[in-house]
Formats: sequence, C-alpha cells, structure tokens
Amino acid sequence: MTIRLSENFRALFYAPFYATQATGAFAATGVEVAMIPSPSPGAAVQTLRAGEVDVMWGGPLRVMMLHDQEPACDLVCFCDVVARDPFFIIGAKPKPDFRFADLKGLRFASVSEVPTPWICLQNDLRPAGVDPASLDRVADKTMAENEAALAAGKLDAIQVFQPYAERLIASGAGHVWNAAATRGLTAYTTLVTRRDVLSERAEELQRMTRAIHRTLGWFAQTPAIEIAGLLKDYFPDLATEIFAACIDRYRALKLWGPDPVIRREGYDRLHAAMRASGALSRDIAFEACVDTAMAAGVVATPA
Repeated sequence: MTIRLSENFRALFYAPFYATQATGAFAATGVEVAMIPSPSPGAAVQTLRAGEVDVMWGGPLRVMMLHDQEPACDLVCFCDVVARDPFFIIGAKPKPDFRFADLKGLRFASVSEVPTPWICLQNDLRPAGVDPASLDRVADKTMAENEAALAAGKLDAIQVFQPYAERLIASGAGHVWNAAATRGLTAYTTLVTRRDVLSERAEELQRMTRAIHRTLGWFAQTPAIEIAGLLKDYFPDLATEIFAACIDRYRALKLWGPDPVIRREGYDRLHAAMRASGALSRDIAFEACVDTAMAAGVVATPA
C-alpha cells in the first residue's frame, strides 16, 4: 500500500526528502511513497490529522503546539532530517565580527512565511541583551521581497534561508552575518505521523526511514553539483551552480543529521525558544512528541 507523504512546502533545505524519491531509495527499500503537495504548512497538519495523508514532513514546533493545546494529541515525530536551523542573517555590508546587538537601530526584516525562524532568533537575541520588540523590524514581507529590498538598499539586514542567501552572496549584494545552524542542534524538520499509523504500518514506515537513512549518507558524500543536477526539476528556476553552492554551505554547517534519530538536545533547544516566546503555555515532554525507536532500530541494523 502506498504511503501518502505530504510535502510541507517547497524549500531547498528539504533536499534530502526530494533526493530519497529521485534516487529511487524508497523503492529500493520496498516501500511505495507518493509525494503530495500541501497548500501550506498548517494545511499539511490538518490533512494528516484528517487521514488524507499518512505522513508529513514538518517542524516539531507544530507538533509541540498541538500537544500544548490538546494533551491527547496523537501526532508524533519519528524520523529526523533537518537537525539544525537553516536560516541566515544576511547583511548589506560585510560584518565579520557580527554580534546580535548589532541589529539595534538597523532596518531588519524577519521571516513572515513560517513561525519557527523568528521564534528561534528571539532566543538568540535575549541573551545578547537585545529586546526583540525593540528592533526596527519588517515582519510582513516575503523572503523574496526582502531579498529585493536588501539588494536595493532599502534594508540593512534580513533573515532568509537558501537560495535567497546564496543569490545575495553570489551577487555581492549580501554578506553572511550569522548562520543559525551554528547555535547547535535545533529540531527543525522530521517525518510526522499519527501514533496509530506508526503502529499499524510499522514495517512500511521502517522501510521509509531506512531509505532516508541511506539518503542522508549518500547526501553527505555526493558532489553538490551532482545533487543539484539530480534535483533540478524541483527548483527549475534556480541556477545549478547556485543550487550546488547552497548545498555545500548547508553541509558545512551540518544542517542535515547523520542519521534519522531525533536528538533530545535539538528538541530541548527548540522547546526552550518556544517557551521563552510564549508559543507554548507549558512544558511538553520529549516522549509526548517524539518516538526514536524506529529510527534507532534502523541505525542499529543497517541493510
């Protein structure tokens, strides 16, 4: 039976998911996976809960928030892929000695499309003595709009992921001030399902997890230009050279985990940021949202 996998939204940092499909890794492990686009990250959660898809990829943040609102929520994360924060602060001028306090008084634009990057960045700012509410912050523009605004000199710094960052760097219009991945593990993107599906379709999901485990290993070793060529149909408007540079930068930052086991350290760091921002009203236990047994079993018994 086909596993219906919901694609949260199209993003370059999800490249290992696309690669698992494109390289035939799912089929090689004996599982059929159909990738189904979601109109929005929030909609992906709703279709999963309604049983319209079997698995989605997305942030543990949304799973934690649902468990906060509904203690009996049955959503569970079970396979890690994006183990660190994929966002950057890109500035209009070089600033090799950047500190978060440098954002004070600047025209800064944060991400509007999804909540996690700003929630996490706020937790970087506070220890640096910066009140997030005090920033001169543009909070309602898209990353594409902010990329254009930075290049036009209308902003001093922006928060973006790839390929926006790489395009600005390549053109000379932008410079890396901070890579959020350097803060350490931050549980960012995992496979998510319902607990009844995790139990009833355990063999298929185990095969799916094994395929991703193999792909993570392949992804770590394969030349970036080869990966970019393989996945070009997913990003048809992106130049292959820029695509490859994005992958190389992310790999250097260890964005993608070495295996599909979700680490408690990454969960705890995200949880702390959510609590500090008020996104969670109470503590949500790791075990309520995460099941590592399947991934740990795959890693322990390579095949």
